[in-house]
Amino acid sequence: MNEIVLRRYLHIGITVAGTAVCALFSIKCAIILFITSALIFAVHEFTENIRKKRILSLCDDIDRILRGNNTVSFDDYRENELSILTAEIHKMTIRLREQNSALFSEKNTLKESLEDIAHQLRTPLTSMVLLLEMLRSPELPRSRYMEYVTELGSLLSRMNWLIETLLGLSRIDAGAVKFRQDNISCRELIENALEPISFPLEVKNIDIKVDIQENASFCGDMQYFTEALLNILKNCMEHTPENGCITISATSNPIYANIIVTDSGKGFQDEEIPHIFERFYRSCEDSSSGYGIGLAFAKRIVTAQNGVLEAKNAPTGGACFDMRIYSTAV
Repeated sequence: MNEIVLRRYLHIGITVAGTAVCALFSIKCAIILFITSALIFAVHEFTENIRKKRILSLCDDIDRILRGNNTVSFDDYRENELSILTAEIHKMTIRLREQNSALFSEKNTLKESLEDIAHQLRTPLTSMVLLLEMLRSPELPRSRYMEYVTELGSLLSRMNWLIETLLGLSRIDAGAVKFRQDNISCRELIENALEPISFPLEVKNIDIKVDIQENASFCGDMQYFTEALLNILKNCMEHTPENGCITISATSNPIYANIIVTDSGKGFQDEEIPHIFERFYRSCEDSSSGYGIGLAFAKRIVTAQNGVLEAKNAPTGGACFDMRIYSTAV
């Protein structure tokens, strides 16, 4: 037996008992008591029915929200005893709508990312299939055989780099990376980043000019910052013509460390600057073999460690990457 039915029986019982007791002394008093009690019972039932209808209406509105109706409003419940409850439900509804919108956006981003990854992997995979078919030829000269094997190795290396970079991006986005707090010397960081590309720089005869403030340093993860700076330097190298120049400067103060990389290439078009750090973005004039995720990875590494990375055109021409790593969160 629920509470409402129990209250009804209790009310009827008290009314009958009170009327019987009053009838022993005065029939008139018993009638007045009975009528008064009946009116109270009727008013109570009437208000209970109104409350029940409002609760059912509120439940219907909640059900419509759960079914995806975003036009439901709780304004009709603000001036009654359900106002506190509806205010809390309204807050919860807003939060759920925001979460739903964020999930929808993440779903679309994931879908687009998977499509981009599939597109980026399709090209080298197609080339590898063709190379394997040609390697099956029994009449293939030894020199051509070694050339195809070298090309296969290059394609595999590019695909491996793409997959590892995408995994790194995903881990950072998911908050699964615990960055170390190393005391990073700017000079050591720049030397580490330049080492893997020293040979390609020498082949293109690109001059590297380094200007580092004495004892310039900051706190962060050396391995990840090396990867970030390396990706920036690779981009500059790819867009710097032969016999060109790349300039690297580094300074630090109690507030932040600043590393600026400038090349002697053509620089950026004004309309592409806002998209430089987007995943898989490549300029229409970009003829390099890159995938367009190196700069996106660099941006995520820097911003995840209290830093800011900006791209712009240098006053003297060429691209300029401005990296600032703050001592406190910004």
